[in-house]
Amino acid sequence: MSDTGVNGVLDTDAPAAAAVKAQQKAEDLQRATEAGWQKPIPFEYGGAGDPDAGAEDTHPEDVKWLSDAVVYEWADEYGDVGPENLALEKELFNDPDMQRQGNSFRIYDSFEVNIDGSEKIQPFRSFEEAGLHPVILENVKHCKYTVPTPIQAYCIPAVLTGHDVVGIAQTGSGKTAAFLLPILSKLMGKARMLQGPRPSPDSPRVRAEPLVLVVCPTRELACQIFDEARRLCYRTMMRPCVAYGGAPTRNQREQLERGCDILVATPGRLMDFMKNPNLLSLARLKFTVIDEADELLSDGWEEFMETLFGANSDTNVDADHTYLMFSATFSKEARKLARDIMEEDFVRIKVGRIGSTHSNIKQDIIYVDDQHKNQALFDLIFSEGPQRTIVFVNAKAKCDIVDDFLYNKGLPSTSIHSDRTQREREDALRAFKTGKCPILVATGVTARGLDVANVKHIINYDLPSTSHDGITEYVHRIGRTARIGNEGKASSFFNDRNNDIAPKLVKLLVESNQVVPDFLEIHKPEDPANIMWNDGTDEESEADDFDTGGFGGSAIEADAAVELNAGFGGAGVEVSAGGDDGWGGEN
Repeated sequence: MSDTGVNGVLDTDAPAAAAVKAQQKAEDLQRATEAGWQKPIPFEYGGAGDPDAGAEDTHPEDVKWLSDAVVYEWADEYGDVGPENLALEKELFNDPDMQRQGNSFRIYDSFEVNIDGSEKIQPFRSFEEAGLHPVILENVKHCKYTVPTPIQAYCIPAVLTGHDVVGIAQTGSGKTAAFLLPILSKLMGKARMLQGPRPSPDSPRVRAEPLVLVVCPTRELACQIFDEARRLCYRTMMRPCVAYGGAPTRNQREQLERGCDILVATPGRLMDFMKNPNLLSLARLKFTVIDEADELLSDGWEEFMETLFGANSDTNVDADHTYLMFSATFSKEARKLARDIMEEDFVRIKVGRIGSTHSNIKQDIIYVDDQHKNQALFDLIFSEGPQRTIVFVNAKAKCDIVDDFLYNKGLPSTSIHSDRTQREREDALRAFKTGKCPILVATGVTARGLDVANVKHIINYDLPSTSHDGITEYVHRIGRTARIGNEGKASSFFNDRNNDIAPKLVKLLVESNQVVPDFLEIHKPEDPANIMWNDGTDEESEADDFDTGGFGGSAIEADAAVELNAGFGGAGVEVSAGGDDGWGGEN
């Protein structure tokens, strides 16, 4: 007989309940294994190796930080191109987790490209005709990039001809290569003359004086851009480094003190390093890139912008300093920054409607009450089978709860959010990328810009509310799949708490040729062929707010238009006469 507990209520038989729970967990694990999922991996933190246990430099030596990833190094004096390093080449380019162009690349044929600027930009149809330096072109082939995306086809020639550039394109459209390729190509033949000092026996440590600065809002995005720079800098005699918060500053300082030509950084860590003029100087900068500009400016980094571009900064302000800004959307704050730092003849390249998505992502909206979400998630993951999946939630606490639920159901999951230490975040991403934990539970902020190969399924356990970027956040989330010509699926749980996002969600579904479920039919636009967003993304009357001078009213010549259509299979191309076409609207 069980003992009588407080208030006369019988206590549960704890050992029996624990046994039932253990049996259920074992059955769930067996079911997951039979379905093809591998055994979940526990992540244990604590003690001396715990980043929260003490000072940042108390980590054990075997901790692998992304900032310590190997880059191409050389000891002897060479010209502009270094010798092959076959072992490094294999590591950089044969990584099975590296993002590859997919077989559905023709989706870009339907994207409308708008060019705004004082000069006409002639796009290219293949990397071979882009005018890239031979070693850069060789690295492109190593990366297995075969066909340029629209943003690459226009941005690369614009940078090579010396223009400041504003690029607006959907997530997963190849923006990183669009700015790194022309920058590195332009520096080839000049870098050895322009670059800062290198260590020597007499001076084993030097001040970092990069030629290129890439600033982005999140640590994960910084590491991704750094990885791309590692590949594209192979044999170029240019050395990339990355600086981001959360990881030990000592490791990153040591990398900078070995010489740095390409610096990828998040704002906080960059500001810290800029306070030490013996460690870092921006006086040699020739290129500054602001990636995910909207996200950066919405995070309250005005002080950082003043530090970077203000009168007291040591940033090179010579006329030969090129500025590039990229984003999937572009707010008025970003437009103001472009006006402040760019030359009047800058080029604006807009691919597709701002804030839109494409039909390579199959979008399913499923009605699920909050109390049934866990079971719905479990059933959905099982119905799709083992594949790389990201589950998005709106709160950090919910992130841990959902991760624990999946783990206890025998599924190999991990999670990432801003309360995790940097070591935990890097461990989680490494496990996700390598397939040890192919299910990643994340908040939208930490996954912004995340680019992982073969993500097949995005699940919005929580849809973002309109008070937290709404449909813009939704587009960013589902853009983690179907990147650079691949295909993917996005499933979203919807209930009455999501009615605020419903009208724009339905417009997006209709715009990208997706099925609208019956419970959302009421929000379908009257004329699906002429959807008006009423959010600034389809307006044509903001010339006074942002005027780049235009082409003097002349449209692109007929022969050039034919050439463009030949290159992109009939993509519509429009050239603005100088007025703004609403590209800065945020939805």
